[in-house]
Amino acid sequence: MVQLALSIVIGYLLGSISFSYIYGKLAKGIDIRSHGSGNAGATNTLRVLGVGPAIAVLLLDAAKGVAAVLIGGALGGDQEWAPVLAGIGAVVGHNWPIFFQFKGGKGIATTVGVAATLCFLPTLIAGIVAILCIAVTRYVSLGSLVLTGLLPILLVAMGRPSELIIASLVIAVFAYIRHRTNIVKLIKGKENKLGSKKDGAPTHATK
Repeated sequence: MVQLALSIVIGYLLGSISFSYIYGKLAKGIDIRSHGSGNAGATNTLRVLGVGPAIAVLLLDAAKGVAAVLIGGALGGDQEWAPVLAGIGAVVGHNWPIFFQFKGGKGIATTVGVAATLCFLPTLIAGIVAILCIAVTRYVSLGSLVLTGLLPILLVAMGRPSELIIASLVIAVFAYIRHRTNIVKLIKGKENKLGSKKDGAPTHATK
């Protein structure tokens, strides 16, 4: 039980490191959450700060998910739930970071890092479908919802362990909660498409 609790805490603290916020502050002197969509994640970093920073944030957010799972696995030994709970903790930390007033991102990049480490093939398949969805529609939010919604289905179909299925369902619920505004906009046809400047970059940012 101690290892499980420690795995969750470490995962959460890792997830709470907001690379989007940190980059915005260090490079531009802005709070990324006060610009664009108000989300501290890779997509809003793309809109506000550009391609390079967005790629860096995407990779770092995914990497903290990977790290959380690996650390959880090392701490838990033969306890199968340890890496899973550490991964969930990382996603929760990204979404509601203790270091940044519990105002974070939507957890998709971190989810990819966690899921790819726990179950690579199902994540790869879900990721390809999500990328194709984004390529066709240019809606990143729709691709994110497809990714997290499809993953539990694939895990069940491929006969993966119950702890992975349960974790994927929990993470999917988190994703849909965090994307609830996007879901409404998608239904109304008002969601911003990839490459749209509607949310725009900050006009008065200082270095």
